[in-house]
Amino acid sequence: MVIQVRAYVGEGSNRWPAVHNVDAARVFRLALERGMPGVRYHAVAEEGVPFKQVAEVIGRRLGVPAISLSPLAARRHFGLYAGYAREDGPASSTLTCEWLGWRPEGPSLLADIDRPEYYEP
Repeated sequence: MVIQVRAYVGEGSNRWPAVHNVDAARVFRLALERGMPGVRYHAVAEEGVPFKQVAEVIGRRLGVPAISLSPLAARRHFGLYAGYAREDGPASSTLTCEWLGWRPEGPSLLADIDRPEYYEP
């Protein structure tokens, strides 16, 4: 019997920046229209969503537990993606918003992945 889980590493406090795909498309369009050559823009609506919260929403929707794993267990569980699962990667779009006049409007990552249509067969 295989018991599926949604996992996070340690306390799961490592953060992932997030942006809705429609907001990302708008900021890239604005960068093409208004951007300055050589400038890097960050399409980030949320500076950092804790990985544990992502695992908990997905686990609840799938009816499986969200559990903490040690770094060693995480390497086995996530395989090649273990580094992504434990890295803390907050990012800011403050300058992007200022320079391009961009304001994200889409749903937050947690609200978006909590929609039932993500989990329909």
